[in-house]
Amino acid sequence: MRRIKTSTGATVSLDGDLLAIMEILYHEVTVKHELERSFDDMNREIANLIGQMTAADLRKYLQEALFVNTITYENQRATAYIRRVGGPPRKRKTARRARSRVERR
Repeated sequence: MRRIKTSTGATVSLDGDLLAIMEILYHEVTVKHELERSFDDMNREIANLIGQMTAADLRKYLQEALFVNTITYENQRATAYIRRVGGPPRKRKTARRARSRVERR
């Protein structure tokens, strides 16, 4: 398994796990900048990682990214359809509220 590094020196294992790379990007760019990062900061770090990948790595991660985005898109479409068909969601009672009502009786 190949490894690459972020611009801050964190090691990234290229094992096909897109979410692991997203997590590293979050920690190395967003958290280290205390949520004060820009689009350019994130874009630069992504470009840095892509620059270290082989064509085979890029194909593998593109496939994974398309899969994840397709599933996300399908879930958003399904949620929108369910909301449209089912109307507004009902508020659910929490266990604490239900207990307090029973205790008051």
